[in-house]
Amino acid sequence: MSEKKLKILFISRAYPPTVGGIENQNFDLSIWLGRIAEVKIVANKHGRKFLPLFAPYALFYAIWNLRKFDAILLGDGVLSFIAWSIKIFSRKPILSVVHGLDVNYNSSSLGVWYEKFLIILYQKLWVKIFLPSIDRFIAVGNETVRVLREANIPAEKIVFVPNGVDPGKYQENFTRADLEKFLGEDLQDFKILMTSGRLARRKGVAWFIRNVLPRLPENVIYIVLGDGPDKKNVTDAIKESDSKNRIRFIGKKSNEVRDMLFHTCDIFVQPNIKIPGDMEGFGISVIEAVYAGIPVIAANLEGLKDAIKDNRNGFLVETGDIEGYVKKINELLSDDAYRQNFGQQARRYILDNLTWEKISKRYLEEIEKTIK
Repeated sequence: MSEKKLKILFISRAYPPTVGGIENQNFDLSIWLGRIAEVKIVANKHGRKFLPLFAPYALFYAIWNLRKFDAILLGDGVLSFIAWSIKIFSRKPILSVVHGLDVNYNSSSLGVWYEKFLIILYQKLWVKIFLPSIDRFIAVGNETVRVLREANIPAEKIVFVPNGVDPGKYQENFTRADLEKFLGEDLQDFKILMTSGRLARRKGVAWFIRNVLPRLPENVIYIVLGDGPDKKNVTDAIKESDSKNRIRFIGKKSNEVRDMLFHTCDIFVQPNIKIPGDMEGFGISVIEAVYAGIPVIAANLEGLKDAIKDNRNGFLVETGDIEGYVKKINELLSDDAYRQNFGQQARRYILDNLTWEKISKRYLEEIEKTIK
């Protein structure tokens, strides 16, 4: 297989410029896999509202061009209906990246009848009928492996391959002066925590504001970068907090701002909480922060356990453990030399293990195994 580049059709329903974890993962995977194989990308670049149009187009394209490719790779399990349709008349190898929510999509919090109906439909059709037609599942985390097994997917069809980072796409020449200019504040006597990414309830940002931040020293500022469905809960938590003067909620910003924050803050926190029907498949933001050399403190939960190896490239705290977060944050903030040295050690771990150059090769190996 390695003498001749494989021809792979990569189909993604979630792709930039739309912002999100799956979008970023699919983009980086397609680019790096395209450097070691011939990859044709068929992607929805216009968000969820275009999915009803994109889905039949992607299926028609795949069927019409089936003979041109050695294998088909789906960007997530939602596209498994394409695999089921093709398998009716073809044995073409089909693999799918699986992120977790594309298997256990459910929510007890939804009250609208048609939303509940859609969930039931998804569980009955996609999970029970469409997903099993896929030849190989590449799970981004071990928690995703678990939910696949709970869905009665055979263990031999599942492999865990983590997500990666692309070192070439991040800007790195920033100093604390850049952060001071951005915020319009003198930060000489302050320590800076940050969280970035899509604001979903499971991310625990509102929980952290309500429970942990008030227990931290007065010279600690917390920056929240991002937007999403939990925004109101987060802003309500800020309004209710006695520590509101130490919170900087800056919303959605450019990648340049994100990179500047990664390189000028002191600690990145990812305080996820357990939410039924919702889960963290991996946690790309945390390994991006680690690559930037900023120590990460994350919840010992779901896919974050695959992204962060405790005391190697970050620190894990039990979800909901207020004292645990306070203790670890204070420990890191009290020793600048240790914090900075650990950040560089953690960065080296990412370069050695979790770059897309390395991860894409693992994907290619799994595709080759499936073709054989």
